Amino acid sequence: MARTRKSILVGLGLFLILGFAIYFRLWTVDYSISSDEADLLRKQFDLANREAMDESAEWRLKFDEQKLRASKCEKQLIQFTESSLKENRDVDPNQNSQKLQEDNVALRKQVESLRQELEAEKLKCHLQ
Repeated sequence: MARTRKSILVGLGLFLILGFAIYFRLWTVDYSISSDEADLLRKQFDLANREAMDESAEWRLKFDEQKLRASKCEKQLIQFTESSLKENRDVDPNQNSQKLQEDNVALRKQVESLRQELEAEKLKCHLQ
């Protein structure tokens, strides 16, 4: 059992040393990026940053336009509701109900005359 433990520890030590070797090799490759490549990366980042700023400005402009439209609509709605409330206050409620009653009576007369016409047409159909 002691022998298997020792072999496991030796294997882990080898893996640890191999891992460090690979890490340092990658670190030296990454560190050797030339200054031209760094300049290119910086320019690409600046370009992407400007594009993002332009897009942000476009969305802000669209938002401002929509906000202006919404405020205009809200003002018109407020004016309309205030004017309709003012008109409703000016109209006498009794006068309004009287007009509705007159309209109701006229409509009932029309319904009655249409019923009589319908009955007359039914009689004509039954007689033929």
